[in-house]
Amino acid sequence: MTHKVIQPEGWAPAKGYSNGMLAADGTLYVGGQVGWTADQVFEAADFIGQMEQALANIVAVVEAAGGTASDVVRLTWFVKDKAEYMANQAQIGAAYRRVFGRHFPAMSLLVISDLVEDGALLEIEATARIASAAPAG
Repeated sequence: MTHKVIQPEGWAPAKGYSNGMLAADGTLYVGGQVGWTADQVFEAADFIGQMEQALANIVAVVEAAGGTASDVVRLTWFVKDKAEYMANQAQIGAAYRRVFGRHFPAMSLLVISDLVEDGALLEIEATARIASAAPAG
């Protein structure tokens, strides 16, 4: 098996990148997801709304590869406003659990000055291990 591009059904095409790349060993690399919809529209202008959408986008890519949220082993968060992130811990935790439940993979959070997509307040990338995609052995 060579690397397989993962694109959830019904999503607008990614331009210049892949939403997901599934390696032969079952490792899924999910490209950075911002808080827009499958049509690449920001419906939420607030941090919590965009965060929940970005996490849901990650799960959609993982599911398109044959996995579940519990297959995610790493999340890397890129946020533009540290103060907003720190001030909203309870809401962040509640929104996170709505998408990922009580599954807490390894995580890193970086504070950055800007993102490529205008209107994006954060971006999250992920790595997952899809056991059903890995060779038997």
